[in-house]
Amino acid sequence: DYVVVKMIPDNRLPPRHLHAVHTGKTFAVIKWESPYDSPDQDMLYAVAVKDLVRKTDKIYKVKSRNSTVEYTIKKLEPGGKYHVIVQLGNMSKESSMKINTVPLSAPDALKIITENDHILLFWKSLALKESNFNESRGYEIHMFDSLMNITAYLGNTTENFFKVSNLKIGHNYSFTVQARCLYGGQMCGEPATLLYDELGTGEDSSATKSGRPTDVAAIVVPVLFLLLVTLGIGFVLLYMRHRRLQSSFTAFANSHYSSRLGSAIFSSGDDLG
Repeated sequence: DYVVVKMIPDNRLPPRHLHAVHTGKTFAVIKWESPYDSPDQDMLYAVAVKDLVRKTDKIYKVKSRNSTVEYTIKKLEPGGKYHVIVQLGNMSKESSMKINTVPLSAPDALKIITENDHILLFWKSLALKESNFNESRGYEIHMFDSLMNITAYLGNTTENFFKVSNLKIGHNYSFTVQARCLYGGQMCGEPATLLYDELGTGEDSSATKSGRPTDVAAIVVPVLFLLLVTLGIGFVLLYMRHRRLQSSFTAFANSHYSSRLGSAIFSSGDDLG
């Protein structure tokens, strides 16, 4: 004997296993499971997105009968911080999580040009690779003095260059350039970093880590070139000497040639040079 018991669904339970599947610069894919297995009707969920930086809220409605629900939250900002709450439309118990979107990339090709009493930082426009970046937002520049162990904010600009003055001799500096931070410095782009030594030569941090291959090449290439030139001159001199000896021997042989015998005759007393 047996009986079939069907439990009454409890719509006050929260969604289960809420988590982020993928996070981009302007979107986030989230997934959760229904409060109970195999729903027999459409379930209406409320997805609340709280912007922790701007202090604003948005609510989206999602209807699904599936046990597992996937939803994409759009129109987010790069480098933003969000609090996501999912619950049934009847305001049952909730599940929540925090999401940080991917920040804007670092500017490319950061370089230094040294002038008489200052330096100029140059970089490529971030708008070339970031469709979400507007040049009017601008960039901000920071400087770290390793000798003094001090980080200073130098300012911001909407251009692709920045002038830095009053650098001290004997100090090593690190410069960073990034998309300007918004809302109290909470939404920033990734920084591009460049090292500047006391000799006044800017160098990429990756070049520093790899043992300055450019400097090594600057020494090795001229040395190899001089060796090749020296070898070339040596071969030319040997060839000219060989031709001169060959001509002298030919003239000497012709002076001893006998047309009757058809050969050249030498005596032991002849000077062969």
